[in-house]
Amino acid sequence: MSSTEIRPARPVTPTTILAGLLDELVGRHDDPDLRRARDLAAGLDPYLDRCTTPASAALDALERRTREEDWAALAGGVPLEQEMLSGHVEGGFLRFLVQMTGARRVLEIGMFTGYSALAMAEALPADGVLVACELDPFPARVARECFAASAAGARIDVRVGPAATTLAALAGESFDLVFIDADKAGYADYLDTVLSTGLLAEGGTVCVDNTLMQGQPWTGEATANGEAIAAFNRTVAEDPRVEQVIVPLRDGVTLIRRAT
Repeated sequence: MSSTEIRPARPVTPTTILAGLLDELVGRHDDPDLRRARDLAAGLDPYLDRCTTPASAALDALERRTREEDWAALAGGVPLEQEMLSGHVEGGFLRFLVQMTGARRVLEIGMFTGYSALAMAEALPADGVLVACELDPFPARVARECFAASAAGARIDVRVGPAATTLAALAGESFDLVFIDADKAGYADYLDTVLSTGLLAEGGTVCVDNTLMQGQPWTGEATANGEAIAAFNRTVAEDPRVEQVIVPLRDGVTLIRRAT
């Protein structure tokens, strides 16, 4: 099902969307200040990419495989696209997070083709484990094939099916780090489950992806995902059980831990 041509990724983060809008304005009004604003926005992500430690050969291969796939041709209940890939810089951030927290057990809710899972698994100790939940069997199969080419892939336990079902089956286990990157409408329930059932170990950290959602939470764009993320961010901000910070990396990453 793969094609040999890689389609360029479309803008899906606040910075890349802003860069595209500014580029259109420069095309209509060639103003020096507009050009400078465009260049500031457009150059940020490539600069971060260049200044981040290079990814492993296994991660590069996984990214290529994901970008070569014709996701639009796949029929399924949940639309899939290459833009769901975490990518190099966010993968590096997650790898650092595993190392900094000393995590030995990681839970990922929403895996797609496994870039973030493999990036984190590469930072785990030899006896570490990462349980990855993925709803769709096809990206899970792609992920497993890519994991097989990496020694770190052996640390990843892929569970296919609804995340809520997998989380229920994990009752009694705990994880040092939980990464949530699944259906946006389910974020609040996933976080509540992790906090209230003991899945998050004492002193553990939760990392939640896409919490800036293309700028929609503050621009007021009325899409289902934008509204879901805006509601989730409000819920987290008002939850006395936790403390949190949003990091403006790619489409936004929120770090959450129990309040001390």
